[in-house]
Amino acid sequence: MNYIVFDLEWNQAADLKTRRENRLLFEIIEIGAIKLNEKKELLGDFHELIKPQVFHAMNQVTGELIHLKIEQLENCRSFAEVAADFLAWCGSDYIFCTWGNLDLTELQKNMDYYNMTPVSEKTIRFYDVQKLFSIAFEDRTVRRTLQYAVEYLGIETDEAFHRAYTDAYYTAEVVKRITDHRVFENYSFDTYRVPRNKSEEIKIQFADYYKYISRKFPDKLAAMADRDVISTKCYLCGARTRRKIPWFTTNGKHYYTIAVCMKHGPIKGKIRLRRSEDNMVYVIKTMKQAGAEVEADVINKKEQVRNSRKERRRGKHS
Repeated sequence: MNYIVFDLEWNQAADLKTRRENRLLFEIIEIGAIKLNEKKELLGDFHELIKPQVFHAMNQVTGELIHLKIEQLENCRSFAEVAADFLAWCGSDYIFCTWGNLDLTELQKNMDYYNMTPVSEKTIRFYDVQKLFSIAFEDRTVRRTLQYAVEYLGIETDEAFHRAYTDAYYTAEVVKRITDHRVFENYSFDTYRVPRNKSEEIKIQFADYYKYISRKFPDKLAAMADRDVISTKCYLCGARTRRKIPWFTTNGKHYYTIAVCMKHGPIKGKIRLRRSEDNMVYVIKTMKQAGAEVEADVINKKEQVRNSRKERRRGKHS
């Protein structure tokens, strides 16, 4: 399986009126990519600028960042043509790699805008190299800029950042320098296309936590009534747990719990409710063993919610 390390640059509306008139928020104007084999050896590259068809003026901030003028794109090919060639160049056996988690979503949004055949009908598994860098070289949670990672690893910088091909090249160089194969067990999932049914739901156990991505539900109530969504079964041994702190929400979108497994101790559960493109609801749930500090943090969140409710009730009766 090959690695397709790619980066996009996109333009957006130059004024509020134009933004309101278009359902596409970001129009891709450049695709750059590097193809590596399983040994992370270079197989080829791809680079092309794209003629805009939605936004015909360059957003000032975008133009200053990527050093492109709209006039430089006038004689380029359309997005549909370039994207089709890019996907053909990718081949059939590959995994996408991007710096951060935005590019793959925006690629699919632009493809849908032009009614192109989807990259996949399912949720796409990919590598977020920004996350992999943190796992390989830092504390797993901090997210650095590409420039920081390049400088940290001593990668030579002959070209400026913030152009698609250059950023794809630098990202590929970061990939090459991650030598611990265990780091590449940490897949990410792009949920632009949410699992369509129970059989497509994502249930995956990583080295130190479990992730579940649900199918779509009509609303929040339906999601939080689903047995799989609210299950606190131990992800390590499958045993039933005792809910020390039942599910509660801090803001209507994030839910927390502490469940105790007889064998593996306290486990923190977190549910994030998300909106799909068709305005339905889906769930991303994580389960992870919890130390005393993490457990105390969840208890503190619960107390804050309880105190806020008390204050609101007092306000109504005062």
